[in-house]
Amino acid sequence: MLQRTIFKGGEFLISRIQPEAVFTPEDFTNEHKMIVKAAADFVKQEFADHAEIIEEKDETKVRKWFQMAGELGLNAADIPEEIGGEGMDKISACLISEAMGGAHSFGASHICHTGIGSLPIVLFGNESQKKKYIPKLCTGETIGAYCLTESGAGSDALNSRTTATLSEDGTYYLLNGEKIFITNGAWADVLTVFAKVDGEQFTGFIVEKGFEGFSTGSEEDKLGIRGSSTVSVILNNCKVPVENVLFEIGQGHKIAFNVLNIGRYKLGASTVGSAKMALAKAARYANEREQFGKKISSFAIIRSKLAEMAIKTYMTESLVYRLAATIDDKMGTLTEEEKKSGIEMARAIEEYSVECAIAKVYGSETLDYVVDELVQIYGGNGYIVEFGAERAYRDSRINRIFEGTNEINRLVITGTLLKNAMKGTIPFLEVVGKVAERIQNRPPESGGPMGVLSAQEGILAACKDLFLYSSDIVAKKLLGNLQNDQEVIVALSDMIIQIYAMESGLLRAQKAIDKKGEKNAGLHVAAVKAYFTDMLPRMASWAKSIFAFAEQGDELAGHLAVLDAITRYPVENTIALKRVIADKVVKTNKYPY
Repeated sequence: MLQRTIFKGGEFLISRIQPEAVFTPEDFTNEHKMIVKAAADFVKQEFADHAEIIEEKDETKVRKWFQMAGELGLNAADIPEEIGGEGMDKISACLISEAMGGAHSFGASHICHTGIGSLPIVLFGNESQKKKYIPKLCTGETIGAYCLTESGAGSDALNSRTTATLSEDGTYYLLNGEKIFITNGAWADVLTVFAKVDGEQFTGFIVEKGFEGFSTGSEEDKLGIRGSSTVSVILNNCKVPVENVLFEIGQGHKIAFNVLNIGRYKLGASTVGSAKMALAKAARYANEREQFGKKISSFAIIRSKLAEMAIKTYMTESLVYRLAATIDDKMGTLTEEEKKSGIEMARAIEEYSVECAIAKVYGSETLDYVVDELVQIYGGNGYIVEFGAERAYRDSRINRIFEGTNEINRLVITGTLLKNAMKGTIPFLEVVGKVAERIQNRPPESGGPMGVLSAQEGILAACKDLFLYSSDIVAKKLLGNLQNDQEVIVALSDMIIQIYAMESGLLRAQKAIDKKGEKNAGLHVAAVKAYFTDMLPRMASWAKSIFAFAEQGDELAGHLAVLDAITRYPVENTIALKRVIADKVVKTNKYPY
């Protein structure tokens, strides 16, 4: 594999990145393809047509599935070999998460187990804790869970009321409190639980379900993912040995937030698998269903829906694997000693916390769009249980709440970027301060060399400038009160999210052209051209909302004139472009990339 340039987190906003600097799905190695085939075959055999069986929540079957996954190496992809894992790269881990996105409710159970259910111990456990717990989590002999949320501390996790008090003899802690909405809760053997030592120091603990004082509530009756276990975990003077303190007293926030970063990008990968499955289901149905004497797949409005579903999935897939490879590249800069330190590994992932949040938000909202259109294509049948479309619709909805709500993640995206800018991690403020001058001196054609996607290069550059220009206005007019202007933060975050998605799709398409030629990369080109044309007005709209909030009168008019100047690009024939993509979807009955 060629050495790729390693960028800092958030640096994509201020840099021009070349196609060869990023990884794309077309770069999967033979090993990657073997891994995804093994995972996909497992999902097809055990879960694809067995949603009703999964929803029985039969613990015996669940444990069998986890052990089968363990035998295939699917529980331990990115866990180091020296502690019982497979030692795969993050790309492989995301491929497994993507495949599990097609496993209905079990996909949620598996992602929880392999991510937030296991990685706190992998990254922050001491050697004896890893030796005791990790091998069995890898094989599926034991099931993991993560206990953070409380009734009064959802997104505000540090507001935990669960307490931990050291016993008089100093041999154990007594944990008291209740955690809610715990995925895998009724099945879990090993749980990471957060509590405040002496009511103040937020700390992680490894809790076994057999510990005295540990119990679980009844299963929640949920909207979706009904085959996964979701219960309350009740701690009533739960006796946890002192050796089960995870990491350090008072450092639980480092565990919680770093593990969530991992959960977020893996969730993004799982939405890719679910979206591909939903698109294939929609295409098959459209090719079977007849109305007015014709297959509904022949109707332009249905074909347009299929194309849009494919385009959004393409962008999600592009950014997820770009990010996974970026994290792999960052891991590659660690020394051998640092690689043995989970804390250093977590710090390397934390570098890309903005991108992790983007993957979670963009992926979950893409999947919600795709399954909504799936139900619409099914029409009345989409509302009926036996056809399965409504299950996909219900199962998708949790993803915008999992791993921090999308609202919280949007605050994280802009908030983290500004925090890093203040630290000088990237020269963001320096670039922002010069953006107005650069825009004034901007040549009419700001794209790269002439080519089929040169206009899209120019649009991407314009969108970055528009974001930086908006950030400059915010810094000058609103920064002192920005924490109360969450609408502005969200608008900036939406711009950041779309820039990362657009750039990921563009770089992927450019690599496809370089590798296969313009003609053979036609589907890639069509997706990027159509998406950029649709997205540019939305970027302008977010900027206008910021301008109008911060300014008025002549100053506002001046900003709007700048916006009009830098977003003036030729309009592509998006109808024709989407027809090209739809033709391929209808012909193949699947995601066309």
